Amino acid sequence: MADKCYKCFRPMETCYCKYIKQIETGIKFVFLIHPKEAYKQKTGTGRLAQLSLPDSELIIGVDFTQNKRIRELLSDERYFPVVMYPGEDAWTAGGVRETAPHTLKEAMGEKQLLVFLVDATWACAKKMLRLSPNITSLQKISFTAGYRSEYTFKKEPAEDYLSTIETCYYLIKELQSAGICPSEKAENCAEPLMDVFRRMVKFQIESQKERVAAGLPDRYQVAGGIRAKRRALREARAREACAREIRTGDPKTAENHSS
Repeated sequence: MADKCYKCFRPMETCYCKYIKQIETGIKFVFLIHPKEAYKQKTGTGRLAQLSLPDSELIIGVDFTQNKRIRELLSDERYFPVVMYPGEDAWTAGGVRETAPHTLKEAMGEKQLLVFLVDATWACAKKMLRLSPNITSLQKISFTAGYRSEYTFKKEPAEDYLSTIETCYYLIKELQSAGICPSEKAENCAEPLMDVFRRMVKFQIESQKERVAAGLPDRYQVAGGIRAKRRALREARAREACAREIRTGDPKTAENHSS
């Protein structure tokens, strides 16, 4: 078995730690990582982001309701906690919410921004949030602008879905523009996040080309095919359940299956 780096969780021969440069942002990030992402996903970027951001934390789990560390953070009055999640009621870096006549910076006052990011597949992320009302009840924050992912070797569910490290990068850039990051921080302080991410992407593309040249299957196409089959199976089961409930005369349950 190849030796592994227990910081970035990569094999020692392809360890990314030497490319990681820590950056000071004045924002506290907490990464909530699904166990599958933490232990099985070789191209996950949450760990790279956490290693790049001093004072950030990585917490592994699915249900965070009783998590001692999260409870400590949420009860700490030094912080202004938010969860990174889209929504009409979400804060943006410089915008004003419909439900609040002031900006995020004004709402924060002298508190430090504490951002929770869920690092998981979309399906797993929804489950994590559903099981963690202490996180879903937080105020949300999202982007002002739209962005395209550079995760070119891996197909995302939609064009505007970003990796965790890209999410951190673009959020930091927007918070800088809004004057929420301390003014003494360099304008391009977030660039090391994209530097290590792009290096990872380049390595994965080169490795995949070598596999294809050697006559081995494209692992990402294979994985995509498996996901598509699983999705089709789930949809078929939902349709069957809906039809079964309609036959038994329970329209309310049928409606739940079809939604």
